[in-house]
Amino acid sequence: MAVNKETAPVLDLDAALERVGGDEELLREIGALFLQEFPPAIAALRTAVADRDPKRIERKAHSLKGSVSTFGSGVAFEATLELEMQGRSGDLSEVDSNLERAELSLARLCNELQRFIS
Repeated sequence: MAVNKETAPVLDLDAALERVGGDEELLREIGALFLQEFPPAIAALRTAVADRDPKRIERKAHSLKGSVSTFGSGVAFEATLELEMQGRSGDLSEVDSNLERAELSLARLCNELQRFIS
């Protein structure tokens, strides 16, 4: 059965807890830090895309990809990986639609993290 990427959970709590040795409080702290750092990170990625700067797109997407990997987020990870690869290759032909897809999955991750840490 195919998974709908638009409705699939983006926070894999089991995988995230495994990454922090089962420490729920630590995961909450990491989640809160991500939520705090996310707005400037996504703004920097948006600016890099608007400027059509492949190197900055690659760096900013790579940084976000690393952050979301903590939370076992396959969908958000894939979306940021795609942007990173576009920046690396310099082929920005679909960068706007990929940024939109990344923003949607990252927003969903933020919502799920907010519910978890509350």
